[in-house]
Amino acid sequence: MAELRSRGRGGSRRPVSSAAEWTLRIGLFLFCAFPLYWMLVSSLKVSHELLASPPTFWPHEWDLRAYRKLFYETNFWRYFQNTIVVSAITTVIVVTAGVIGAYSLTRYAFPGRTLVARMTLLAYMFPPIIMLVPLFLLAREFGLVNSLLGLALTYISFALPYALWILRAFFQSIPVELEHAALIDGANRAQALLYVVAPLALPGIIATAIFTFIVAWNDFLFALVLIGRDELKTLAIGINDFFHMAVVDWGLIMAAGVMVTIPALVFFVAIQRYLIAGWGAGGVKG
Repeated sequence: MAELRSRGRGGSRRPVSSAAEWTLRIGLFLFCAFPLYWMLVSSLKVSHELLASPPTFWPHEWDLRAYRKLFYETNFWRYFQNTIVVSAITTVIVVTAGVIGAYSLTRYAFPGRTLVARMTLLAYMFPPIIMLVPLFLLAREFGLVNSLLGLALTYISFALPYALWILRAFFQSIPVELEHAALIDGANRAQALLYVVAPLALPGIIATAIFTFIVAWNDFLFALVLIGRDELKTLAIGINDFFHMAVVDWGLIMAAGVMVTIPALVFFVAIQRYLIAGWGAGGVKG
């Protein structure tokens, strides 16, 4: 009887707990999604409705004027191309160097290995603005001011220490015996890293790629300092120029915000399944 009463009490609590959980989920989703929704609908409103009071949560009249102006009357596509190039270079180099460096820190014994690992994290603890002037002087010395390569190298210098630290933790969790088995079967170190370690560390590699891509995609400070020519500006700098027009076009700014958000969202959705697959591959059977 006591067991039945305990089950009854537990059963009566489950619907309430489930309802509270779903309420929390829906509330969190609305909190995160509403700014994106508001940006989208604002980019599709006519000018007088965009600044109406009280605001309208659904456009009474749809208008693509802001997108036509963005695509045909600004250098948006040039800014977009520059941002894609810089973000791709940064992500590829950081992930490649991070995987090789983290593997070396976990699989090779050399004096000061732990110190090197800790110094990588220490380098990431400094605020980027502290390094702004030294990096600018260094870029000017090497002729990398107004250069997408110089901007990418700046992003790499800040993203790589974090990538090394995160990937090092993932590689440490992978049993060394798996590599030993591959080496016994005739594989070399590079093959063991590529076919054994990397698939098991896939969640960490993908998380590092997401972090690096977002850092390069969203940066404003270093692009503002290192890039002055309009044809080399990234999206963050180019869109900021829209605020300096004689008349601020909020519909244009909202349309630009939508177009900036879409690639980052698509990038995350595209590799999310690989992240989940990596988690599944990380379960090693005895």
